[in-house]
Amino acid sequence: MANNDPKRFNRLLRVRTLQLNQVRAQEGHARAKVAQEEALRTRIAQLAANVAPTPSAGLATSMIAAAHYRERLQHSAQAAERRVEVAEQTLSHAQNATREAKRDQTAIEKLIARAETEAALKALRELEALPPSGRKHADIA
Repeated sequence: MANNDPKRFNRLLRVRTLQLNQVRAQEGHARAKVAQEEALRTRIAQLAANVAPTPSAGLATSMIAAAHYRERLQHSAQAAERRVEVAEQTLSHAQNATREAKRDQTAIEKLIARAETEAALKALRELEALPPSGRKHADIA
C-alpha cells in the first residue's frame, strides 16, 4: 500500500473488524451446531440402550416392535454421526476463517501504527530542519 492515507486505513480497519465479527459469529453458530448434534447423538444412544432386549416372558410382537425400533434408532444414530462430522468440519472451516480475519485485521492495525510512526518521524525531521530561533535570552542570575 503506497498510499498512507489515514482515512483509507481507518475504513479498511472498520471493514476488517466487521468481517472479523461476522466470522466470529459464524464460528459461534458452528460451535452451537456441533453441541446440538452431539447432544442428539447422545440422546439417540440413550434411547437405543433403553430399548435393548431384556429377558422376559413377553409377546413376540413386542419383541418384533422393539427390534424394529432398535433398527430405526441405529439408522438415526448413523445419521447423527454423519451430522456431527459435518458440523465439526463446518466448525473447523469457521475457525480457519476467524484466524484469517484476525490476521487481516492485525495487519491493518500494524499498517496504521506504522503510518502514525512515519508521520511522527516526518514531523520531527521537519522540526529539526527549521532554522534556529533568532531570539536569544540572556540568563539573569
